[in-house]
Amino acid sequence: MKKTALTLLALAFTSAIAFAQSVDDGIKFLYYEKNKSAKEVLQKLVNDKPKDAYAIYWLGQAFIQDKDYNAAKALYQKALTDGVNDPWIWVGSGEVELLTGGDINSAKQKFEQAITATTATKGKTKGQPDPAILNAIGRANAAGSGKQGDPAYGIEKLKKAAELDPKNPDIFINMGILYLKQGGEKGGDAVEAYREATVRDPKYAKAYYRTGLIYQSQNNKEAMDKWFGDAVTADATYAPVYLAYFNYYSDKDVNAAKEFLDKYIANADKDCATDFYMADYLFRAGKYQESINKAKEMEAGACKDYKPISLVYAMDYGRVGDTAQAKTYWDKYLTSEDSAKIPLDAYKGAGNFLKHVKGSEQNAITYLLKAQALDTVKANQMSYYDSIASAYKAMNMPAERYDYLKKSAAINPKMSNADIFNLGTAAMDAKDYTVADSMFAIYREKYPDQALGYSLAVKSAQAADTTGAKAVGPINDYITFLSKDTVKNKQIIGYYHAILGGYYANTAKDVDQAIAEFEKAVAMDPTNTQYPAYLAQLQKFKQKANAPKGGSNGGGSKGSNGGSKAGGGKSSK
Repeated sequence: MKKTALTLLALAFTSAIAFAQSVDDGIKFLYYEKNKSAKEVLQKLVNDKPKDAYAIYWLGQAFIQDKDYNAAKALYQKALTDGVNDPWIWVGSGEVELLTGGDINSAKQKFEQAITATTATKGKTKGQPDPAILNAIGRANAAGSGKQGDPAYGIEKLKKAAELDPKNPDIFINMGILYLKQGGEKGGDAVEAYREATVRDPKYAKAYYRTGLIYQSQNNKEAMDKWFGDAVTADATYAPVYLAYFNYYSDKDVNAAKEFLDKYIANADKDCATDFYMADYLFRAGKYQESINKAKEMEAGACKDYKPISLVYAMDYGRVGDTAQAKTYWDKYLTSEDSAKIPLDAYKGAGNFLKHVKGSEQNAITYLLKAQALDTVKANQMSYYDSIASAYKAMNMPAERYDYLKKSAAINPKMSNADIFNLGTAAMDAKDYTVADSMFAIYREKYPDQALGYSLAVKSAQAADTTGAKAVGPINDYITFLSKDTVKNKQIIGYYHAILGGYYANTAKDVDQAIAEFEKAVAMDPTNTQYPAYLAQLQKFKQKANAPKGGSNGGGSKGSNGGSKAGGGKSSK
């Protein structure tokens, strides 16, 4: 009997250890971003012990890491309803409140309540809060986008947690994320926080990986490779670093992307996400039908309800030219998927596709703005402004196009000839001729051997002044440029001399100069039969004006054209 009791006690003790290990296993799976495995372990644990607050908290964290905020919210709410009134549940509830647009002050009240409830009342740690709860509060504020949570508040709690628990590297991971939420200027503090994590655990691959992501966002490949390499050295089974490399190479080197994807799949959960990445690789490799077939395979199996399947179809059909199918799947994905789960590249891809679909330009702009808000790489911001500007151009909205091209130019340290051209023409279309003229002057200065800077200056001047007076100087400059090759450019030169001739005859009332310009036009392009006719008309008018009338001198011709109209027009070539 006594032996039986001891055996039962041993079994109970073993069960307790297994229970504790199961929670730790779930946490470990979350560290490796194996969300499927984490949820399976933690869900079973919660099913077995539905009032274990610690297990419930971590199951909610698995939902949150999977960006299923509503599931986490429902889980924590159910726990409270079932009487699990525990600090871990309060922290989790506060976190989902931050992530679902709730009241930040209400969330902080829950956090403070949890701190108070877990502050030791006796022993060596009397008066000290529980560092695990402080870290959970920091984690709560680190979750979600840069606009969610209170970074300063979270950092304050994490610094206290680090004092009380100097061995936990996760504290510094959360701290680093919160520094990044405070803005790019805090990148150095984030790197230092991640370094502190590696001091506490040199094998903590997540810290090296997170540091690499910072340098990836700065387009510093050398530093990115260094830190990603350190992550692999620390723990070659840490799958997220391989996925980061896949994403990095996916639009640069598909062979390298495939190599890292294979490593990711070998170390990650086998789930719908890994199938999706394979379909994504096939798309990026130009194997569109194979990618479509992979999506169909997913749809026919366990992944039939996996919403990113529509994203695969949208990308593939867009690339093979089936606009209708592509648009259908873009709309389906973006309207059915939880917004928290839609990646930056999906918004960006939808925007860049739909801006070319008539009637969908405004939706394209909306998606591009959402992608821009998620993109932390400063160097990418300019491309969003340019894409939005092109959508407004398609919608024939010149003022809006001009506004976004100005934003692009403001952060462009080295404008190309295309950038200068686009801003100049946009300014001209928006009737900001001062900026247009300045852009075309810059174009001429940077590219003196290109005709475009001269011809555009003429167009801008003609648009700004319908009398043609303002265009005289730019036209003469253009003629001088074209005269470097009179054989090639003789017709254009002749045309612009005729334009000047028309201006001098009809506006400036200077018949002599008008005749001089049409003489040059005829000399340059004798095949144009209009120029001799206008010239003859002007010469006849001058002769008539100079002829004696009633015994008195008629005087010179300058000052009046007597109602005669010479050609020339105001359109330019």
